[in-house]
Amino acid sequence: MERLSFDYPATTPVPKRAHVGVVGSGNLEVLIEPSPDGQAHIRVTTSVDGYGAVWRAVLDRFIARHGVAAAVEINDFGATPGMVALRLEQAVEAAKS
Repeated sequence: MERLSFDYPATTPVPKRAHVGVVGSGNLEVLIEPSPDGQAHIRVTTSVDGYGAVWRAVLDRFIARHGVAAAVEINDFGATPGMVALRLEQAVEAAKS
C-alpha cells in the first residue's frame, strides 16, 4: 500500500460531501467534502506502488479543470487513470447536486 498526498491552490468551493465508487478489483472510491481552508487537499491510498508521477498528472489535470476547494480521499485498488478521472468528475457532480 502506498499513501500519497497532494495540495493545490483552489478557487471553487465544494458545497457538500459526496461519495462515489467502491473499492474492489480494478476500481476505486472517492470521498469529497468542503475544504476547511479553501485549498484542495487530496489523499490517495493505493494498492499499486510506484505510480506517484501518474497520480500527480491525473490530479494536476483535474485541479486545472475544476479548481475545487475540497478535501478529497481516494481509495484505489488498481484503477486506470481514465477511471480515476471519471470518478473524480462524478464526485464533483455529486457534491454539486
